[in-house]
Amino acid sequence: MDGQEREGIDVVAAAVVERGRLLVVSKKSAPDLFYLPGGKPEPGESEEQTLARELKEELGAAPTGVSLLARFEGVAALEGVPMRLAVFHAALDQAPLAAAELARLGWTDGADEYVPLLASAIRDQVVPLLKKTGALTGSRP
Repeated sequence: MDGQEREGIDVVAAAVVERGRLLVVSKKSAPDLFYLPGGKPEPGESEEQTLARELKEELGAAPTGVSLLARFEGVAALEGVPMRLAVFHAALDQAPLAAAELARLGWTDGADEYVPLLASAIRDQVVPLLKKTGALTGSRP
């Protein structure tokens, strides 16, 4: 479905968790606000295709072991419009590097210095779900 057909935007994102920490990224246009890697679908593109394209562009990596984690609704942090967010649990085929429009990447356990910098949908919906499932443990590598 084309995200332009309904009010707001559709976003597909990856919850990449390694060693109990969640990968978060910031954009050059807002370097102090962190999100999950991902983006908006192109017309006719499936969510899985969007995820693969966006992760290759942003991180130089391909997703593996992709499965739907959850769907959330919220307000897009930069655009300020309603957002429908599909979050997929995924691993990466290689170490991520900040590319394309990304400024930085980091890893959060949901209880560290990144928490006040997280976009509200990530902080208030994704992180609590990952904590509840035991995926975020806060162990440091």
